[in-house]
Amino acid sequence: MDRFPEFVSQNLFLVMAFVGLTVFLIGSVVSRFLRGYKEVTPAQLTMLINRENALVVDLSPLADFEKAHIPGSRHVLPSQFDPENKELAKVKDRPVVVVCRNGMSSGSAAQRLVKAGFTRAYALAGGVAQWQAAELPLVRGKA
Repeated sequence: MDRFPEFVSQNLFLVMAFVGLTVFLIGSVVSRFLRGYKEVTPAQLTMLINRENALVVDLSPLADFEKAHIPGSRHVLPSQFDPENKELAKVKDRPVVVVCRNGMSSGSAAQRLVKAGFTRAYALAGGVAQWQAAELPLVRGKA
């Protein structure tokens, strides 16, 4: 422990990188708890659909949605996604799971649901691509 200050002074860049990564990791863990929605796996989504009649909102581009989507999901264009919509307002107490093609934009939409007062908002981690990788059923065409 006597040589710690010497180590720090000789390896300042390494120590700064370590401190930066540590702060980043702690920040990302804390933000997961504070964001208000949960990410679910395909298996967890299946349970939400079967046990609690979850509403699945798909924000994928229309062409991707028509190629393959989760059975029973409803398509909404990202530009038209509005948590204050009358149809969504009817299901504020039901689980609402937002999905997209690869899971990149569903988190921000789930966050918008939380801000609008939805008590059970979720995002599918990895999106429809992860659902497909889990070899779960997909359907084609319009919903």
